[in-house]
Amino acid sequence: MTVALMWEARAVTGRGEELLAWARAQELTPGPMRRETFRAPQDRVLVITWWDADYDAVLPELPDPGGELVSRAAHRWRFEPVPDPT
Repeated sequence: MTVALMWEARAVTGRGEELLAWARAQELTPGPMRRETFRAPQDRVLVITWWDADYDAVLPELPDPGGELVSRAAHRWRFEPVPDPT
């Protein structure tokens, strides 16, 4: 089974590039099958990782950045794939 973990944080105004660099520097051990990083307006950063694991498996996740870098705690969600209807 595949499970996707999403991590999203909003930087303090003007520190989006710093948050992006911080997120990119975070290593996950073991590493995911796939990892993508995105940015959006309002200094938001999103990281999605894909794992070959059960939905409720214990997996490494990105930590919360330091409080001086973000305007709120990071949000985290876990998703499982849904087959396309045929």
